[in-house]
Amino acid sequence: MKTKFLALALVAGFFFNSCSSSDDPTPVTPPATGEISGTITANKTFAFGTYTLKGIVKIAAGVTVTFDAGSTITANKTTGDNALVVLNGGKLNINGTAEKPVVFTEASSTPGSWGGIIMYGDAPIKAVGGVTTSTSEDGNALPYGGTNATHNGGTLSYVRVEYAGAKLADGTKENNAFTFYSVGSGTTLDHLVAYKGADDGFEFFGGTVSMTNAISYGNYDDAFDWQDGWQGQGNSNWYAYQTVKGNYGMEIEASNVNNAFFPKIANITLKREAGTTPEVAGAIEIDAFQFKREANGEYNNIIIDGYGTYTEAGTTYKGAAVKIQDATTNTNQVLTSKIKITNAKITNTAEVNPIGATSAIVVAFPTGTFTQSATATGASLTTGAWANVGGVNLIK
Repeated sequence: MKTKFLALALVAGFFFNSCSSSDDPTPVTPPATGEISGTITANKTFAFGTYTLKGIVKIAAGVTVTFDAGSTITANKTTGDNALVVLNGGKLNINGTAEKPVVFTEASSTPGSWGGIIMYGDAPIKAVGGVTTSTSEDGNALPYGGTNATHNGGTLSYVRVEYAGAKLADGTKENNAFTFYSVGSGTTLDHLVAYKGADDGFEFFGGTVSMTNAISYGNYDDAFDWQDGWQGQGNSNWYAYQTVKGNYGMEIEASNVNNAFFPKIANITLKREAGTTPEVAGAIEIDAFQFKREANGEYNNIIIDGYGTYTEAGTTYKGAAVKIQDATTNTNQVLTSKIKITNAKITNTAEVNPIGATSAIVVAFPTGTFTQSATATGASLTTGAWANVGGVNLIK
């Protein structure tokens, strides 16, 4: 009898332990929280979580800052100027994923509420007059330019910046969602989203960095913009969707320097939603590609759609697929085949062929440097949480 009771006790104990161990919840580490402020002077990893960005946060030279995938960083315009600035020599490493992007946003969800991500390097530039160094126009008044073509400012992968474009410092220094000052080719920019900012989505001031898989959505000024001799060579899959307010799809300039080099971008989509107005009344900037001040470059496999007409004060203006703003750019860049726009599918656009900003600028692209194709595909991007805001897919 004792043996039977012992056996029953052992069986009961087995089932009790089995149930207890299976019912025990697996410990879950809660998302981290905290405030990010001041100048970061030591390497720092921000674990997955939600953070508040307060003030002009700077990553010092020699310091690497990392954000874990899925994190959200929120600024609040009521606290004053806010931005994340990577100083020359510092690194920002963000390795989000398609379903767990790292999102930088602003509490009010209002375009123009903070300064976005600003990165400095010491890669080559060619500013006005051909000078190789200059001073930033972001309100920080920092030097940029140099000779380090392979400068490495870190990795930005699956990162979304929302509601940037604030005027910092004296109230006139506009910033973009992403601003790159002389950033080098050692830096990785991939799967980035600039969402509803009050200035440009992306702007490059010289440098050699390239960008792949980028979305500029609903930004008030230009979707993509560069100057100072930016010369990225490995760019692909750039997508712009302009809605509500927006200027050029691409504002391209070279600071009045006739450079021998030029950037290269493959697989481009530029779309302008019907009813989209220029950012500022009286400033009619409604073209897909705009070249000025010696701008050049090679662009291939392009979709251009929706750059139609706009009426203001009784005058109707025509949007163009390609506009050349000045005679010098036409002479030195167009006529010498340093601007190449090939395999472009152009729809719902008033001026399909390249035009000059005035009738005095007679634009005639050399044979083979401006070609159209009904089979062009433009940017090829995969959907996911990285390209979705509030349940709205940004890829249309």
